[in-house]
Amino acid sequence: MCGRFIQAESGRALAEQLGLPLPADYAPRYNVAPNQAVLALRAADSGDREWVWLRWGLVPAWSKEPRSKYSTINARAETVADKPAYRQAFRRRRCLIPADGFYEWRQTESRKQPYCIALADGSACAFAGLWERWERDGEAVESCTIMVTRANERIAEIHDRMPVILDRESYEDWLDPSVRDPARVSPLLRPYPAERVTLWPVGLAVNRPGNQGPELMAPV
Repeated sequence: MCGRFIQAESGRALAEQLGLPLPADYAPRYNVAPNQAVLALRAADSGDREWVWLRWGLVPAWSKEPRSKYSTINARAETVADKPAYRQAFRRRRCLIPADGFYEWRQTESRKQPYCIALADGSACAFAGLWERWERDGEAVESCTIMVTRANERIAEIHDRMPVILDRESYEDWLDPSVRDPARVSPLLRPYPAERVTLWPVGLAVNRPGNQGPELMAPV
């Protein structure tokens, strides 16, 4: 799964790539946690691209409440096309979530050791995401989930799942709402090559969602 990630320079990097200025309230964060707002890029109704803030933890449009009683921070690549919570979003409401890396925990004899995982060349990336709009009685919530797939050989040393990291040439197909056939986008939901990622142990401060700052990524 992916339960914490970093959204710092990645937003600026993706904005520069696409020529789309960031929202004025964007600020680097080094410990993004579920139920917090995350920056995402999606197709607007006009057909253009737009930045939006989405609550992490997807709320299906048919849900009776603005929160799900199940964990919906991640959608599994193997079942996303069929799961009621995600299948409509998978066909019509896909998004990109900029990321500098993410955290995973490895069980040791005495504790869970956190690791930071990022691209080996130090560049930013974008996770494949889905978004949804829930609305009832004048209240509206826009939320998202991060796609996950099986871990590559490198990450499998500490965890069996990883977020879907998209190459830049895949962005257009993933964001295009006219591409509604799951068979067109399902091939994108594959593990990122092991030789293109790196990981290292970090301090226990990352365990608390309230802790922020680039020092959370420092190796120990």
